[in-house]
This record gives sequence, C-alpha cells and structure tokens, in this order.
Amino acid sequence: MKITIETLVRADLDQVWTAWNTPEDIKQWNTASDDWHTTHSAVDLREGGKFVSRMEAKDGSFGFDFEGVYTRVVPQQAIEYRMGDGREVQSQFVQRADGVLVTSTFDAESENPAEMQRAGWQAILDNFGRYVEAKA
Repeated sequence: MKITIETLVRADLDQVWTAWNTPEDIKQWNTASDDWHTTHSAVDLREGGKFVSRMEAKDGSFGFDFEGVYTRVVPQQAIEYRMGDGREVQSQFVQRADGVLVTSTFDAESENPAEMQRAGWQAILDNFGRYVEAKA
C-alpha cells in the first residue's frame, strides 16, 4: 500500500529545497510532535548517497535511526530513496504561484495502521512547512 501526503510551503523553491536537504535544518523540523527531536542528521544528496536522521524521544525513552539510500535526485524537482527496510519514498517539489507544493508518497509498513502512518508523516511535513515559512 502506498500513502501520499502533501503540503503547500509559502516560500521559494530554493528555500524549500535547501531546508529539506541540509542537516542543520533537518534537525529543526524533523519531528511529528513536541516530545521528539532529531539529534543528528547526515545527507549525501546524490544517487547512491546515504542519509540518516537520529530521532529520539526528548525524555530518552526511545530513539531510532531513519535512514536510507537515494535512488533518484533531480535538483529542485524530485528525490526518491529506499529506506533500510526496503520501502520506497518519492518526494516531488513543484513551484506554484502561491508557493511550493511538496508531495511525498511512501510504501506503508505493516506494523501500524495506515492512518497512523499518514498522520505521523503528515505532521512532520506540516512542521517542515511551518519551519521554512518562518525562515522565509
């Protein structure tokens, strides 16, 4: 099953692309809720390059590495990657008159309900949009 999420970011494409792919920016927006944070991020933005973001509960009770390998990179247009568990993700960046539409489609995992996965990924994407707009 594939799940699609999207948000409109009211900023220019350069700002959106940079914030999506810069480790220091990722550490600021990559969270679904206030009780989590990203403590480390590394990005090698090229086909075959790897990325990792360390996501942890702020109380130290749980953490995990969100990581994968880029399979397609079209600057300021699209990024595709394969996560460590084999699932695939495609993200598109489309400049519009009112901002940049960011759309991500990902393979659902089997441990959690699809709606829970959609909500979590959407929360992170919404947080990304708010972060970029505040910086713009």
